[in-house]
Amino acid sequence: MRIRDWDRNLKIRLFGEALMNITFWMFFPFLTIYFAESFGKGNAGFLLVLSQVFSVFANLMGGYTADRFGRKRMMVISAFGQGIAFLVFAYAVSPWFTSPLLGFICFTLVGMFGSIYWPASQAMVADVVPEKDRSSVFAIFYTQINIAVVVGPILGAIFYVKYRFELMIAVAIISILLALVLAKWTRETVPASARQARAENGKWYSFLMDQIADYKVIVQDKIFLMFIIAGILAAQTFMQLDLLFPVYTKDTVHNQTVLELGSKVFTVNGEQAFGLILSENGLLVALFTVVVTRWVTRFRERNVFVLSSLIYAVAILMFGATNWIWGLIAAMAVFTLAELMTAGLQQTFISNLAPEQMRGQYFAAASLRYTIGRTIAPISIPLTVWIGYGWTFTILSILAVLSAVLFWVMFRMYENRKAVGV
Repeated sequence: MRIRDWDRNLKIRLFGEALMNITFWMFFPFLTIYFAESFGKGNAGFLLVLSQVFSVFANLMGGYTADRFGRKRMMVISAFGQGIAFLVFAYAVSPWFTSPLLGFICFTLVGMFGSIYWPASQAMVADVVPEKDRSSVFAIFYTQINIAVVVGPILGAIFYVKYRFELMIAVAIISILLALVLAKWTRETVPASARQARAENGKWYSFLMDQIADYKVIVQDKIFLMFIIAGILAAQTFMQLDLLFPVYTKDTVHNQTVLELGSKVFTVNGEQAFGLILSENGLLVALFTVVVTRWVTRFRERNVFVLSSLIYAVAILMFGATNWIWGLIAAMAVFTLAELMTAGLQQTFISNLAPEQMRGQYFAAASLRYTIGRTIAPISIPLTVWIGYGWTFTILSILAVLSAVLFWVMFRMYENRKAVGV
């Protein structure tokens, strides 16, 4: 499905969200450094965990409000709320006033509004795109995000240190403009049946009870439970991309030479080094997701999942073993390979594992790999204070190996189930 054939809602969102994502990624990867310097690594880790807990509940609320009040309305409210939070955040890092605590509160609010925006935005795609074309449309939005991940940190590495206040103002203005554009030029797409069902459901908190009921499938299916636990363990590695990695590069990389061209010498500090490897990750994901996915489909799923976790373990050890910029770039290439190996297989595996009449519940429960993983992952930051970087990276690597073991056992159980026809 070509972009020119898209619904107008999606065209407006694609370009509006692209601009917002680029400006957002110009400073977001560096916020972990900011909070670690302001509160100390130990306190920063626990605060980031707390922030993610709020985002998990906001995500649950987002699914309910998108059906009850409409996709457009919740997206407009969320974009406007993010804009206001960014404005206050800008004030908290302005030349006239500095308050890391106020900045953290705003950061949490931005995450919560984003968690409310996401379900509505995904539901809108499903509302206006035929089922046969949805995968391609979602893929284009995914590619747009990865382009922002490439461009944003590069620009951020240049402008973040000197123009932090101006960047916050810019993203605040863009968020508010996005809200105004969505309000004026998009239409509501929520099916009347969905809104009516929510209206007839009675209590406002019933959505939470429904979500809890859905998650009961985790304890009813041992294979699926193992898949969730293995995914949470693996998440402790790839979730460090915007948590531990920026703090590590900030502490260990100091004005290293990247390239010499005659009399020109290009050097990077810790923040710029992180921006460089993060952009590398985004670029490799944007370029090679389809290629790697096609390649790994030639092999058994079990071997791909196990090898992905083992490669994550190697990549994490590589990061902890060097502070040389080219070593970090090599480690990120290995890290990204592990990410791409299962990027296209996980959803397919879930759909094959789930009984046809329970696929919705399985996909909802499968998201716990990321919500729980994201909630636990910030503990790595205070760990570096208690036991040092070396042991922290070693522990993360061990968790990745444990996830490989669980994937191996899980697939043995899964293959036995298929063999007996259960």
